[in-house]
Amino acid sequence: MKSSFKPIVVVFSILFVVTLIIPTIVVIPFSEKSGGKLAEEHQTNPSETQIASESSVEVAVHRSSIDEIENIPLEEYVVGVLASEMPATFELEALKAQAIAARTYIVRYMLSGKTIGVPEGAMVSDTVNHQVYKGKEELKEQWGKDYEKNLEKVTDAVNATRGQVLTYDGAPIDASFFSTSNGYTENSEDYWESALPYLKSVESKWDEQSDKFHERKVISVADFEQRLGISLGSGNEVGTVKERTETNRVKTVEVGGKCFSGREIREALDLKSTDFSWDRKGNEIVITTKGNGHGVGMSQYGANGMAKEGNNYEKILTYYYQGVDIASADKFLTQITAAKE
Repeated sequence: MKSSFKPIVVVFSILFVVTLIIPTIVVIPFSEKSGGKLAEEHQTNPSETQIASESSVEVAVHRSSIDEIENIPLEEYVVGVLASEMPATFELEALKAQAIAARTYIVRYMLSGKTIGVPEGAMVSDTVNHQVYKGKEELKEQWGKDYEKNLEKVTDAVNATRGQVLTYDGAPIDASFFSTSNGYTENSEDYWESALPYLKSVESKWDEQSDKFHERKVISVADFEQRLGISLGSGNEVGTVKERTETNRVKTVEVGGKCFSGREIREALDLKSTDFSWDRKGNEIVITTKGNGHGVGMSQYGANGMAKEGNNYEKILTYYYQGVDIASADKFLTQITAAKE
């Protein structure tokens, strides 16, 4: 009985070893770096093509402080804009929303072929005339000891949204943004001339928590008159608001016998908002504003408030920009590259 059992054990042992060896023999040729489809698939980065197309697009930025033109890869440019246009302390989802808005702005601008207010060879400035941009050395000075932490957070927001832009009817939108609303964003036609379907007024209740929600400014009567080209006389009156927009911002106002738009007053007096009121006190005029910025598009403090409530960047963007899609920028980058050739 013992002699008949041993051969059976040997046979089963051989079969067991063979079972272990065969899968190994089959897998080895395909797992080596030098051969096999499986190895090729694992070595290929699925985003390599996208990254290559993005790196081929550079933004020619006029660096105003040194009066030189710097060619900056698109995504690196978006990092510098995001770091300059929104506080790094904001929620990550708000930073992602701002990254897409900044990318959309520059892609749309490059597609237009415009080069307004910059020296020959430049596309945009690094100022509020386009988008504020700062390089790494400037950010080191701005952030100090928080540089590494802040740069990592901002870069993460850009990388998480890499290649994404906002479109309406298949084209990049005018992704305007600003700091703080007066509780509502503004219709584009109430600040600019164009009525854009995706730039419609929405409530932005979160802005009331912004430290930029209110501002008080004092201007001398003489300076006020000089800036507006009017004479107030000796009375206590300053001007009369003739019309307000649906968001309570000043649309038209009469001052010193002249009629101005709220935007004209804001720009002439360097006010934070077109939601303003004023009082004359002796030789001074005290102006109180609500909100900070033109009010059209995405409120940055509103975006941060939405993010704090758990909303992601897609929700934030589609709230402030009505009827838009978040789409790949690939075909637009191809058009930009082709136009340069």
